[in-house]
Amino acid sequence: MYSTSDLRKGLKIEIDGQPYVITDFQFVKPGKGQALYRCKMKNIMTGTGLERTYRSTEKVGKPDLMQKDMAYSYPEGDHFVFMDDVTYEQVTVDVDVIGDLKYFLTEEMPCKVLFFNDTPIDVELPVFVEKIIEETEPGVRGDTATNVMKPAKIDNGFEIQVPLFINQGDLVRIDTRTGEYTDRVNKK
Repeated sequence: MYSTSDLRKGLKIEIDGQPYVITDFQFVKPGKGQALYRCKMKNIMTGTGLERTYRSTEKVGKPDLMQKDMAYSYPEGDHFVFMDDVTYEQVTVDVDVIGDLKYFLTEEMPCKVLFFNDTPIDVELPVFVEKIIEETEPGVRGDTATNVMKPAKIDNGFEIQVPLFINQGDLVRIDTRTGEYTDRVNKK
């Protein structure tokens, strides 16, 4: 159990059997009476928001969370299989947990899998991945004065916006947190 003095932004807590992460935190000391802790939280599993106010004497639940370093192995229908590098234990993660991150997975990619009560609830990929542009329109020569973007597809069909100078076959770096192009990687 956490005491309310332990509350801070980014802390993971448990409310009604569900894991939450504190997204905003405010300490309020009224003129008289007990200090109050106002928290905005997001459910880690569903993404729904919640606001709660705690008195300084209350206790808050500590969730049974565990994060493991794993490597992505292969897709299996609507699931993705990850393997623990140490124990070689395989874990199946549902497509709903991964979401659009599935477009950035590559074989043997190191990932962090978050478990709640031994159930995978979140997957964290490396911040940047490198992918080859499979399909894009050729850029118009001389149209580089403005920051104009064009659509491009990577090897699995995911569409991103890239600058006009990017061509088919170029290797680009993509931010997995936003799904956006960051820069072109020079081939050596």
